[in-house]
Amino acid sequence: MEFNKLPVNARADRINRRVEAIANRMIRRYDRTMATLHLGGRRADYDDLNYEFIGGARDSMRKKHYDKSLRLLWKAEEHLPWTSFRDCTNAERMLRDVAMKHLSSEERTLHERITSAEFREMLDKEYTPVQKQAIVNILAAIGHGEAYAWLVSSSTLRDVRSTGAKAAVTMQVVEEAKHFVVLRELIRAFNVEMPRQSAWEYLLMERILKAQGLEKFFGMNVLVETIALSIFGAMAHLPGLEVLRLFHLDESRHTALPGNYFKEFPMSRWQKHNPAARIRRLRMALPTVPLILLMEKDMAELGIEIFDFAGSVLRKVATLSDKSDFALPVTTTRLLLGFNRLFNLYAKATREDHRFKNFMTSDTSVDASVAAVEKPIFETAAA
Repeated sequence: MEFNKLPVNARADRINRRVEAIANRMIRRYDRTMATLHLGGRRADYDDLNYEFIGGARDSMRKKHYDKSLRLLWKAEEHLPWTSFRDCTNAERMLRDVAMKHLSSEERTLHERITSAEFREMLDKEYTPVQKQAIVNILAAIGHGEAYAWLVSSSTLRDVRSTGAKAAVTMQVVEEAKHFVVLRELIRAFNVEMPRQSAWEYLLMERILKAQGLEKFFGMNVLVETIALSIFGAMAHLPGLEVLRLFHLDESRHTALPGNYFKEFPMSRWQKHNPAARIRRLRMALPTVPLILLMEKDMAELGIEIFDFAGSVLRKVATLSDKSDFALPVTTTRLLLGFNRLFNLYAKATREDHRFKNFMTSDTSVDASVAAVEKPIFETAAA
């Protein structure tokens, strides 16, 4: 391609470039000085000299999270066509239509039962009003949590180093946004009362959002995402809630993110073990216990033993805490023993004929495919 080259004043161009070079040196020197004095400086952690973010490329993280998330990015229109979402491309719609033509009559009936415009009628046939309210009460806790996960992950984007890590967190921001808006529409389809955040959830989420730096990883990815993962795992087999398997798959990548990040950028010994940080983590986590116990009645309506669920969550949180080097005031082994005693004492005081049980070995993920997704994330070194 040819262009009509326009004349340029060479002298003016040299002056402009010289002024820019002097200004660049002065501005950068000033920002470095302010940063050294902790009085400001450059806000963006961007290395414009090497065309990367501070920390380098770290393509291994990009491949584990950003690339993988894009490959597994699911569309609400495809899996919940009764909703208001129209997020499929024309090519995806054509592929879906072709696939539908090759389904057997039994497969077609199953597909229509799950995805037809009569979804709400199906819910009324499958569940009693009490069961519907119980499902909504449980999912609403996660729905409110997804709103905070959206905010927390977007703020974490500023704190992680390297291009690969920022790409990974970017996909979490995208997925949290999708989780919030899709789950909200799914919950509303049940046509029952939508509860507000409980006091315990409010305390938990606010403490996480206010946490400093990558301590948010502990609160959100290790703690909250594990609760969400466990709820989706326990409920994905229920009629009309099959889409929760896709939520579960996303959450599995979110829970794995801190461990992968700290392999690339290990915390210092002080960051891992200083007493103030260990106490802050425990304080951040404490509201989860009364939050889970608050779900006891709703879980029972769905045949889920609350202490089995709580034990499963705490074991997974402890495993991820150890893998991510988020030390707590006591070892995770002692912590799990303490909570197991507490759960047994509570059960003995509130239930007849209760016998001691190690709830920390329980797992309430029902579906085999769900359990297979969780296994590599939560298996311990000993396993």
